[in-house]
Amino acid sequence: MDTFENMAIKIYHNSRCSKSRCALDLLKDRNEEFEIVEYLKDNLSFSEIEEIVNMLGVSPLEIIRKGEADFKENFKGKELSDKEWIKAMVDYPKLIERPIVVKDGKAAIGRPIEKVIAIL
Repeated sequence: MDTFENMAIKIYHNSRCSKSRCALDLLKDRNEEFEIVEYLKDNLSFSEIEEIVNMLGVSPLEIIRKGEADFKENFKGKELSDKEWIKAMVDYPKLIERPIVVKDGKAAIGRPIEKVIAIL
């Protein structure tokens, strides 16, 4: 059974990010029931990230924040497999694009916020 089936909404949130705060406000304004996952404090597992990537329908590299210092120092110019990129996100969670909202087996990155609205 998938981790995300039959559950309330989850938001993978970074409180220092304005886009992430905007998505959180959207959920609150719509009176949605949701769980906040502060992925920088509570690191995600390989399988959690892999499942999110699958729900997004993208390659892991597409949700890597390439402007982050961790990316520039450790991964810039490297060609990694999908599994290696997921491992990189486990080891360096700042690399994960944010916010990510998950509902009913679907996921969206809140850039722009309309992507989140589309899955609610």
